[in-house]
Amino acid sequence: MDAYEAIITKRDTREYDGRPVAEEHLQRLLRAARMAGSSKNEQPIRVIVITSQAQKDALAECGDFTTHLPASPLVIVVVRVEGSRPFDAGRAAQNMMVAANALGIASCPVGIQHDDAARKVLDLPSNQIVAMAITFGYPKGGGRPQGRGDRRLPLADFVSFERWGAGR
Repeated sequence: MDAYEAIITKRDTREYDGRPVAEEHLQRLLRAARMAGSSKNEQPIRVIVITSQAQKDALAECGDFTTHLPASPLVIVVVRVEGSRPFDAGRAAQNMMVAANALGIASCPVGIQHDDAARKVLDLPSNQIVAMAITFGYPKGGGRPQGRGDRRLPLADFVSFERWGAGR
């Protein structure tokens, strides 16, 4: 699958078949995150890999919309240095999710709303902030996650040229 196809076919998926993510696939996801650009090449992003059930259960208590997190075979928490740009965390996260799709692995970003609880669960130093968690797994039912069609805005409504609302 080429990069463009991996981007446009990626769908957030919350149900996985339970198989552990293969180690070689995990390593590719981690390398994809590490290679994400960052402002001034500061490299403020780190990740925490979670596979233990106890740790997934504990992390699920740190978010408001995390019911699928404990059943995910793999969770990767994206952490950023305090004062760094959240944008950089998003770049690393998207790299992992697109790479996962290319490998036939489904994913879903998860917000972690309760920072203090997450800090305790993850033993984070005081200068680190949880940007998000991402669940990963092979899609339930085999194959690739099914898209819901193109439910995005038409390009004509999405794009302006030179100034707001201007067409070509």
